[in-house]
Amino acid sequence: MKSQKMVEYAAPLCAQVEPDPVPQGTEVVVRISRCGVCHSDLHIYEGYFEMGGGNRLDVRGGRKLPFTLGHEIVGTVLAAGPAATGVAVGDRRVVYPWIGCGACPTCARGLEHLCPKSRHLGVNVDGGYADTVTVPHPRYVLDYAGIDEDRAGPLACSGLTAYAALKKIPAAGAGDPILIVGAGGVGLMAIQVARSLYPAATVVVAEIDPAKAEAARAAGAAEVLDPRDKDSLARLQKGYGGVHAAFDFVGADATLQLAIRGLRRGGTAVVVGLFGGALNMPIPLFPWNGISVVGSYVGSLPELAELLDLVKAGKVATVPVTLRPMTEATEALHDLKAGKVIGRMVLTA
Repeated sequence: MKSQKMVEYAAPLCAQVEPDPVPQGTEVVVRISRCGVCHSDLHIYEGYFEMGGGNRLDVRGGRKLPFTLGHEIVGTVLAAGPAATGVAVGDRRVVYPWIGCGACPTCARGLEHLCPKSRHLGVNVDGGYADTVTVPHPRYVLDYAGIDEDRAGPLACSGLTAYAALKKIPAAGAGDPILIVGAGGVGLMAIQVARSLYPAATVVVAEIDPAKAEAARAAGAAEVLDPRDKDSLARLQKGYGGVHAAFDFVGADATLQLAIRGLRRGGTAVVVGLFGGALNMPIPLFPWNGISVVGSYVGSLPELAELLDLVKAGKVATVPVTLRPMTEATEALHDLKAGKVIGRMVLTA
């Protein structure tokens, strides 16, 4: 088994060779062909999240190094344990990485991604910057037949994150504009999901990067605003009468301010991005305007299955991807931090 492991936080990943895994019980070993590079990988790689006011959330504790990042995993079933049913060697699968303990009330409700004792691949357990990965049960490996191999992996995170977030609002119709803040990999995916779930709604995007703004237009955004423009908030409030819902796929204090202040009365802001910061807003704004602010973190296993069905049926398009060899994982993380990625960077094993 070959992998690119994190041996020290914020240091170059190192190539390591270990014995090939042998599946036990219900385990499934997947031979990895593709693994997407996500901003969550970058935060773990750096060891912290920005919390605003100079404060950082340290996420280094409890993770034994060396460690393998990566959770947007596609591959082929290489081996299965004696109790693993429903899969066969050679099956091509995308991996659901947001695995819970399976025993707590949260998992019982089907919300394994929110499990307090999570076993998330590439987060708590070794993930996909490797040529193989061990998955604890066949239910976490889903058929992606009909979806391009290069684009299937990001659906397990960027696609799922966008899909689950878009489902958290009251249904939007004609006259219910939707604001998407940030046109990175998740934001571009959100444009596609929004056009599928709410085809009558107008999709507006806020993005500062010209290349990403152009990608948002190509993906179907009706309008792209530069949030640095002092008139952008007025455009949302007066031009559209406020938006029905706003999705912050950046997660910084300035972007969330725009998302919340751009809402109409009764609107919903969904916070998804993990860039970091702190929110300071007048409390009466919330009850007076009847607005809701909701957090959304990736999505459930059934939601991934729903999304895959939509993509297979041609109802949701995937985002552009750039392929890169697994040996360049460190450089890929650095390029992601520098904002050089349009859509998704995908590593090839």
